[in-house]
Amino acid sequence: MTGLFISFEGPEGAGKTTVLQKVAERLKAHGEDVVMTREPGGIPIAEKIREVILDSTHSAMDGKTEALLYAAARRQHLVEKIIPALKQNKIVLCDRFIDSSLAYQGFARGLGIDEVLAINLFAIEEYMPDCTIFFDVPPEVGLTRIWKDKDREQNRLDLETLEFHEKVYKGYQEVILGNEGRIQVVDAQLLPAQVIENVWQIVSSEVNLHKNP
Repeated sequence: MTGLFISFEGPEGAGKTTVLQKVAERLKAHGEDVVMTREPGGIPIAEKIREVILDSTHSAMDGKTEALLYAAARRQHLVEKIIPALKQNKIVLCDRFIDSSLAYQGFARGLGIDEVLAINLFAIEEYMPDCTIFFDVPPEVGLTRIWKDKDREQNRLDLETLEFHEKVYKGYQEVILGNEGRIQVVDAQLLPAQVIENVWQIVSSEVNLHKNP
């Protein structure tokens, strides 16, 4: 038996990172073995690539370069952290995974969802998330949250135009349509406690299904 792999997706400022932490704490309180991680990053090599990708001074970065760097970070993260955790029957909660690349680089950058998918399938092979939770929030709402949060990490993507982030949101809608069995949507505009509870219901259901197929 292998572990359970759940990814958290959404536009900038959707609140998924905070909710992931709360859900992980709750899983641990129920005795589950949980690994929290993020993309790009999660392990030293991928964190170095993250620094290059998100550096606000790297405005000249080409879209294809960006997509390839994400895929490279994802590959190393997968083989070094995610796969070993799954083989140890752990629950992996990952802040972003392949769907981010499809929405951001594939759709918003105009590289093509299928083209970016092909790059990433080479990187991840058969390791897709068992379940993906999409935090649904309009781009203008998410960006307003970011601008108000002085403690949040500001990166190159935060400096993009509202038009770019609207394309990202549309990209996610395209990805969701093609993966309705895997991606579950939650309203991220609700009160934080309600969002956490709704996500918990999804995650706990996935854990139960995993244990009792």
